[in-house]
Amino acid sequence: MSGEAQPGGAGNSEVPEGWSEAQEGKAKLLQRGNDVFYNPAMAVNRDMSIAVLREFIKMRDEEIRSGALKRWKRKPLHKAQPGAGAGAEGGSAAAKDVANDAEELPLQFKAPGEPNTDVRIFEGLAATGLRSLRYALEVQDGVEEIVANDMDPGAVEAIRQNVARNGAQAAARITPSVGSASVVMLSNPQQFDVVDLDPYGSPVQFLDSAVQTVTDGGLLMVTATDTAVLCGNNGETCFAKYGAYPLHRYYCHEQAVRVLLSCMEAHANRYKRRIVPLLSLYMDYYVRVFVRVYTSAKDVKDTPSDRLAYVYQSQNCDTFHLQPVGTRTVKGSSVKYSAGRGPAVPQKCDVCGSGFLFGGPIWAAPLHDKDFVTRLGKGVRAAGSSGLHLYDYVEARLTNVEEELIDVPLYIDLHHICGTLKVTPIKMDTFRSALGNAGYRVSGSHANPLAVKTDAPWGVIWDVLRQWTKEAAPDKQYDPDGVPAAILSKPIETAVSFARHVPSLSKAKMNNVGRFLPNPDENWGPQRKHGKAKIGESAKDIERAAQAKTGKRGAGADGGGGKKQKQ
Repeated sequence: MSGEAQPGGAGNSEVPEGWSEAQEGKAKLLQRGNDVFYNPAMAVNRDMSIAVLREFIKMRDEEIRSGALKRWKRKPLHKAQPGAGAGAEGGSAAAKDVANDAEELPLQFKAPGEPNTDVRIFEGLAATGLRSLRYALEVQDGVEEIVANDMDPGAVEAIRQNVARNGAQAAARITPSVGSASVVMLSNPQQFDVVDLDPYGSPVQFLDSAVQTVTDGGLLMVTATDTAVLCGNNGETCFAKYGAYPLHRYYCHEQAVRVLLSCMEAHANRYKRRIVPLLSLYMDYYVRVFVRVYTSAKDVKDTPSDRLAYVYQSQNCDTFHLQPVGTRTVKGSSVKYSAGRGPAVPQKCDVCGSGFLFGGPIWAAPLHDKDFVTRLGKGVRAAGSSGLHLYDYVEARLTNVEEELIDVPLYIDLHHICGTLKVTPIKMDTFRSALGNAGYRVSGSHANPLAVKTDAPWGVIWDVLRQWTKEAAPDKQYDPDGVPAAILSKPIETAVSFARHVPSLSKAKMNNVGRFLPNPDENWGPQRKHGKAKIGESAKDIERAAQAKTGKRGAGADGGGGKKQKQ
């Protein structure tokens, strides 16, 4: 990066008239109207990404030193030309690939205890460059280069100005790039240690190239904001994009996470690779997942039997069942793979008598790596509120994840299931205690404050609710042909106790630790998609605004700072 002062950059800290300066964490950026896309509601997303990235770099370094992870040999990157702006010939430049015939770069290890600063990060859809700026300024150790890419030349010009505005550390680490994210990734197979995709909408068009460009054991961070599709409002669209048919049911938020992971696994499997989720979240109005990508033809064979499943959902009650896509049979040293065996349910639901809806496949393996989540939580809390922009919100999410049963796919919505029976909702602690007293594990979910995850069979779950209904509404009359009557007519076969069972309760709740916090501001949510600026437009407009504010006349087409010229 050039050290030359840019308009509105490090050489001029004033904010030009008609512009505003936004600050998030340690990063500052200029914003005017709809030129480039900045959404404050994604601050928690960026904070969580910074926390995960810090911990991943430490873990990766430990694995390389111990020999658990093979360090991938470096090659100079094939890069798109780094953005056309006011200084480019003709005011514009097309995205090109740079010839790459260089030798593999040698590996250099630093002394024990000193982190290797060799991590390459690729942000494919950088917009303002805020995410890359925060990585450069707030992830202190391990980062060698951050390629901040966008296919909009106007956005890349904004990135260049914002990098200059944020000083030497940002300039030393960030390389602006203009071009197609998919082309850059495909041109650099297994050359980025971290890939961050944060699109407006669906990420599916980038996944095939993303799973190829990330190094073995590297980190892939992906956002999906098309949650209406993932949650089942448009099932046919979801199937076309993600290869899975979603069920529009009460667990739709976690289902959205699992559909995205299933799609990512399918893309990785095509290249004899597989994903290992470190942390997978439904946050506010979007999905954000952090997965490692490994190459293993052997592990790929286990995907249908161990990691993907179809969902059978009762049409008239809350009962659901999962059926693995495939089957793996082990006999001694012999392993045989075959189609999944089913159906996992009878022709009619044995709870309410209705038929079933059939959805998926979804990711049925754990959403999180328990050990990683533990060390992530410790790292976030050790840094405290000074370490992240919205620390309280990150800490609250991690608190929920830490308590979550990671081996139980999907969840029950307590109010929804009580609504099925048309009974006053049972208290969360009472319901969890009853399941714990029956000998089963139980937890909440980060995706829904009313969610219950449990390994109890449906027979026990419905028995608890039958007993609750019997005690809470003993004289209530039901339509004999309705769903509640069909469920409640069955005998209670479980010894149900509502006595307080402390091990089954949320430790965070008992200690008054915040878990589901209100939004920081009003109108907290998705923003309109940004428009494209003309090449060099941002730089010229900033310069004009600065001249107008200081009263200096520039050498414009009209001979001064008078009439504005059409761009």
